[in-house]
Order: sequence, then C-alpha cells, then structure tokens
Amino acid sequence: MINRKFCPLLVILFFLLSAADVRSQNMILPNAYAHNDYWHRRPLLDALDNGFTYVEADVYLKNGKLIVTHILPYFKNKRTLEELYFKPLLNYVNTNAQNANPVNCPLTLMIDIKTDADKTYKVLAQLLQKYRSILSGYKNGELIMRNVSVVLTGHKPYNLLSGEEERLAFLDEDLTRAGQDSTNNMYTVASCKYSSLVKWKGKGKISENDIQRLEYFVLQAHKNGRKVRLWGSPDKVKVWSELLKCNVDLINTDRINALRAFLTGEMSAVAKKS
Repeated sequence: MINRKFCPLLVILFFLLSAADVRSQNMILPNAYAHNDYWHRRPLLDALDNGFTYVEADVYLKNGKLIVTHILPYFKNKRTLEELYFKPLLNYVNTNAQNANPVNCPLTLMIDIKTDADKTYKVLAQLLQKYRSILSGYKNGELIMRNVSVVLTGHKPYNLLSGEEERLAFLDEDLTRAGQDSTNNMYTVASCKYSSLVKWKGKGKISENDIQRLEYFVLQAHKNGRKVRLWGSPDKVKVWSELLKCNVDLINTDRINALRAFLTGEMSAVAKKS
C-alpha cells in the first residue's frame, strides 16, 4: 500500500515528467534533417513530432503522378507527393494558426527528383501553385518567406527555374562547387556525399585534413547563405558532434528518434567554432 504522504510527491513527479516530455516533443530542431522521411511509419508527421525542420522525399514522375518512393514507382500509385506531404503540411500550418501557435521556424521540404528534371518539374510546378499560400517563393527579384520552403535536389531543373520571374521552389547546390555560383535567390542548401569530403567513419579521432577540408567548404557555402548538408554520413554520435563543431548546419539521418535525443540532450555541450 502506498503511503499517503508520498502521494502528492508522486503526482508532482508525474506532471513534471509529462511536461518535460511535451517540451521535448515541441522543441524545434533547426539542425535536424529527416533523410528518406517517407520510410517512417507516419511520413512527415513523425519528423514534425520530433522537432525536425527538414524532411526529404524521393519523387518519380509516373503516368502524370508524382510518386514518393525510393525505387519501383509502379507499386506506389497511392503514395503521391500531395497526399503524403502537401496536404498534411497545409493542415499543419492551418492548425498552428488556429491554435494561435504560429510556426516560428520555417519548414523545408526537400524533393529528390529521380526522373527527368524538366518533365518532373513541369508537373510539380502545377502542384506548387495549388499550395502557394504556404510556400516561400521568389517574385520580381524579391524573396518571399512563408511557412514551407521547397528545395529540389537529385535531378535539378536549373534552366527552367532560372528562367522564371516567379517561382515557388529553390535548388540544392553541389557543396564541392559552393562559392562558384553567387546566385542568392536560387540556392538555399549546399549538399554532397559525406565520403567525398570526409574519410573518417567515426572510429578513433577525426584527422586534421578531414576537418580542414570540411571547414573550407562549409565556409564557402556560408558566404553565399547556403546551409550545409552531408548525405550518407555515419549515424553515430561522434560523427554528429564533429559535424556540428565544423559548423555543418544539417545532420542528415534516417534515425530521427536517435538524432532528436542527441540534439536535445547534448546540443548545449557542443561548442561550435566561431
């Protein structure tokens, strides 16, 4: 039988733990990037619940539909980009507005185009117009920020986008070429494969050569206002810590729960270099 003297303490402890859990779920994590987000049980929603601000979806154009899948779009006809991402994003933005809890950190939807860049973008552009009320854009030389920014990676329709006076999408720049194109209204993110810059796999100590090479490209990207992402990086705490120390902006992972735990528990202990 529980001693009555301890009951109030137990109640207080329960509410403290509950409040802590709610805070962790509502925390915004600007460094968190959900790679292959559509693999999760609840695409987009799991990432949002964990505070992620970047999510990525692979997209194929098949029979006029934008199908979200890694391979074999023939069997994924119901998993469209609109159903899995744009409709839920619109609902998310509207719900926050109704609850007087505006989204104070813009979300970015990274669309990895797997099929022909121009053909896919022409279909995507129609979908973007449908949801333009929540999408950041570029019009008549002016950058317009809204709740959601769409960034295209993979096969990128550079010529089509650069020729538009008004658009609702941006591009992911090749990090190894960062600084060569100073177009500030076209690129928002600069990415490359982790192993193309860093040889360290998280065992032992990272080499000075790896650090210097990484810091150089990060600096070049930051000069032009790009956020840096390395895809294919090892999902290890030691690697995540070193990336943050080198001022890499976005930690690319499929393990969203593990990254959230790392960022919420250790972020303050990781001192970024100035």
